[in-house]
Amino acid sequence: KGTIHLFRKSQRSLVGKLTHEFRLVAADRRSWKILLFGAINLICIGFLLMWCSSTNSIALTAYTYLTIFDLFSLVTCLISYWVMMKKPSPVYSFGFERFEVLAVFASTVLAQLGALFILKESAERFLEQPEIHTGRLLVGTFVALFFNLFTMLSIRNKPFAYVSEAASTSWLQEHVADLSRSICGIIPGLSSIFLPRMNPFVLIDIAGALALCITYMLIEINNYFAVDTASAIAIALMTFGTMYPMSVYSGKVLLQTTPPHVIGQLDKLLREVSTLDGVLEVRNEHFWTLGFGTLAGSVHVRIRRDANEQMVLAHVTNRLYTLVSTLTVQIFKDDWIRPTLSSVPIANNILNLSDHHVIPMPSLKAADTLNPVTSTPAKPSSPPPEFSFNTPGKNVSPVILLNNQTRPYGLGFTHGSAPYSSVLSQGFGIPGMGATQGFRTGFTNVPSRYGTNARGQPRP
Repeated sequence: KGTIHLFRKSQRSLVGKLTHEFRLVAADRRSWKILLFGAINLICIGFLLMWCSSTNSIALTAYTYLTIFDLFSLVTCLISYWVMMKKPSPVYSFGFERFEVLAVFASTVLAQLGALFILKESAERFLEQPEIHTGRLLVGTFVALFFNLFTMLSIRNKPFAYVSEAASTSWLQEHVADLSRSICGIIPGLSSIFLPRMNPFVLIDIAGALALCITYMLIEINNYFAVDTASAIAIALMTFGTMYPMSVYSGKVLLQTTPPHVIGQLDKLLREVSTLDGVLEVRNEHFWTLGFGTLAGSVHVRIRRDANEQMVLAHVTNRLYTLVSTLTVQIFKDDWIRPTLSSVPIANNILNLSDHHVIPMPSLKAADTLNPVTSTPAKPSSPPPEFSFNTPGKNVSPVILLNNQTRPYGLGFTHGSAPYSSVLSQGFGIPGMGATQGFRTGFTNVPSRYGTNARGQPRP
């Protein structure tokens, strides 16, 4: 019999995990269309690479890289479907939406690396320009154009559709927009077609195909082979200029930055939260983009002692949930305590309280206006009360100072405070009668008038 291993977990390899997740995605019928387009894309890329080698055209190679980018976009679309199927786990408590952000960032960066590779090869070709064969140049251009447009218009790619609208416009889109305004100024009927923001992927596909058509005509007419290198540089620059804004936008999402277009709305909502009943302060707020179109955030709210925590939490969540879908609110009460002098027992070695002076502690001001250390108005950046140590008022003992003033004995002074019985039994001092104690000074046998000595005789 074999050995029974208790508490042994089955470890899957990386390939096994990827296969399991791929089967999970392939079980959805919506993914079959994407897988079909992916298979056709691989076949198309194989033919285009062979035609690039036979024609010796680097411009067609640069245009083929756009078809490879379409393959990356299809993979990103599959990842988007996989993210919708997965639920948050203890490891990924916010879900898996950042995977599609990472896929978009990786796809755009790889497209820019391909454009840099084309620029490097084109610089080498300027030194020694090879001969270009135009036999399959035009065929490869139209095959790549047809497949790219068909893929972009047939499949709804949610991540790239959001990024293309949210990211800043590329220089190619700006130039086309200026040209469209000029055309619409002449023919106003075309404003509904040219004036809206054009899709950057469709725009770069059409511009690259136009550059290849111009290359084909110039080579056929004048055998001007250097135009192929110039077209490759133009396609590489258009690719880099189109992908760069998308890389910047997805990179900011990965860095957990706050989107600029929602900062004003967030400030307005925070001002409304600070005016709610029971709320004293809103601090340590942080909001960031979790995924495409998903905003997450956390905030600390300080409330009054008599406020209802659940009620305040419901109101704060209701206000911020309109903009922040994943929200964490931490509520703590204003629990500063005033010091009490009688909270600490007096030591046994203190025999007579009349010989000591008890200095009362000054009362503290409101905790929301004073700093616990310096008694100065608190700044917004001060830490919340639950993180403060040695809080005033919790461990404060009375300050008792010994009365070291010596009292002379034998001069008619009484030592200490006389009890009430002795005070009542003492008579008021009558001048010249030898009373036991004077009324005002406490001396015995005080002279009755000014100008007499201690024995009552006139001063010489």
